[in-house]
Amino acid sequence: MSQNPNTPEPPTDGRPVVFRNGTVVTVDDQRRVLNNADVLVIGNSIAAIGERLAVPDGTFEIDATDGILMPGMIDTHRHMWQTAMRGYGADWTLTQYFVWYYLEHGKSFRPEDVHAGNRLSALDAIDAGVTTTVDWSHGLRTIEHGEAALEALRASTGRFVLAYGNIFAGPWEWSADPDVLAFLAKNNTGADDLRFQLAFDVTGDPAFPERAAFEAARELGLPVTTHAGVWGATNDDGIRLMHENGFMAPETVYVHAATLSDDSYQRIAATGGSVSLSTESELSCGQGYPPSWILRQHGIPVSLSVDTSVWFSSDLFSAMRSTLGADRGWEHTKAHDHGDTVTHSHLRAEHVVDWATRGGAASLGMQNLVGSLEVGKRADIVLIKNDHSPTMYPILNPNGHIALQAGRGDVHTVMVDGAIAKYDGRLLGDDLASVKKEVESTVDYLQSELGEPAWRQGMNPDAPEAKMLDNPYTYTEYKDASTHQKESERADVTL
Repeated sequence: MSQNPNTPEPPTDGRPVVFRNGTVVTVDDQRRVLNNADVLVIGNSIAAIGERLAVPDGTFEIDATDGILMPGMIDTHRHMWQTAMRGYGADWTLTQYFVWYYLEHGKSFRPEDVHAGNRLSALDAIDAGVTTTVDWSHGLRTIEHGEAALEALRASTGRFVLAYGNIFAGPWEWSADPDVLAFLAKNNTGADDLRFQLAFDVTGDPAFPERAAFEAARELGLPVTTHAGVWGATNDDGIRLMHENGFMAPETVYVHAATLSDDSYQRIAATGGSVSLSTESELSCGQGYPPSWILRQHGIPVSLSVDTSVWFSSDLFSAMRSTLGADRGWEHTKAHDHGDTVTHSHLRAEHVVDWATRGGAASLGMQNLVGSLEVGKRADIVLIKNDHSPTMYPILNPNGHIALQAGRGDVHTVMVDGAIAKYDGRLLGDDLASVKKEVESTVDYLQSELGEPAWRQGMNPDAPEAKMLDNPYTYTEYKDASTHQKESERADVTL
């Protein structure tokens, strides 16, 4: 049902759809912006783009006047299972996140809780114009959890990549589990709307126990996504081990990559991998300063991601905005350190719009499928239009408007694979009511399981004395001595 009673209901019968008279931000090779243009969708593909298009009889028309048409956004790293805890960790540091999920309470999540988080997160993504999401699902401690995560994705609108992971066991253990291998082999059919990755981290342990997980990924034909360059958890030694053992590939996605040396960035660049920036997370948590500036220097491809809405905003408008701010803030600060000033920003609005769309598609190997508005590509389309908001007028710089002015409330229409999932500002279907009930059940269960004092304290948990967080992983005793380098240097200076 649309918000305006006079607005016709969108078709559900597969009729052609045309968006009329919009500003089309194509994000193609030339980064073309077309004014007063139409986009015609027939079936699941974009059939034509141009002015005053002739369309088949019976085509459903959407007025895009005073609006922006852009590709569906692509989130390359979202812990969807945590969405049922939205906002709970608003004041956490990275250490507190590790304490809550990795060391204390993450094991409390049942399969149905993973299912609830994934369903809510999928709706959340569509509502904000994100049509493809990587479910960085590292809470799958049993195969039943994995099946619940997958079932939720299959029941949801959108394209998904299930990045299978389990932070409660060594990657070399769960990646060798016959049930996990059978699950991945059975479900990885190469479908355009559901793909798979393996999700695990590399601690830097010289024994390189993660080799077995890389070999499993290679045997299954799956890309690897890994939290790299996270202070106190994964740093240069992990990158070096991956490279020396031949496990850095063009399809590898390095999440955060915020505390690496030039040598590591050079290895990523040389092997063709990409980095998923979660700038809100990196600024707030302590993984390291968002490295967009150094990724630009090395020519490393970039995509954007939310990370987790247990903490942060769950839309890529916020990701674009924070990335521009962080990059420009760093550039100004470094210039001022040298008595200089910045007269032209190197990172532009069109760049982060690209990272939120085509950059994500390229990192996932979907660049020929989605990520730009071009004839022949799948119709994953977002119309940003809000006639009731002064924020949407005037539109003078469309890329700048997307990156710095618009928000999820301005997302008028979302189309995935030619089907309309959101229209006139409202999600279609009745999924939200049932998903709310699922999430309510999860929250009630977790509050009961933890008890009221632990639930309250969890919003600002103390680090346990028994576990120094040289790394957060309960499945290994390996400690990365590099985290103590600055501490040693300070001690030397004191002496």
